[in-house]
Amino acid sequence: MNIKVSLKSSHIFLDSELVETVFKNIHYAYVTYVKCQERLLITPVSSQWFVKMYEPTQFLLKSRNLKGDRTLAIREILIDNDLDMTDRILDFEVIEKTNLIKVNI
Repeated sequence: MNIKVSLKSSHIFLDSELVETVFKNIHYAYVTYVKCQERLLITPVSSQWFVKMYEPTQFLLKSRNLKGDRTLAIREILIDNDLDMTDRILDFEVIEKTNLIKVNI
């Protein structure tokens, strides 16, 4: 089974295939939590429409290994929104047209 998105130690882990599909060579992401949907929205910083619709926070996509897996340190979002910090696999959806990852958290 290929795990693509998980939460571990207050970091969102993104599988290398997902990173390549959505981010390509961009190393920063916009992230916001939408309370009414209970979802994290993640998109590359090149998505200017996202800034106009939400008030996102910019995060560095940190490299985790040679395969290309990346992480986002989202501790502040978890704390600010009183979210469960338990390590787990997360359900997600990718909107390829807009390079948006919707993560159920």
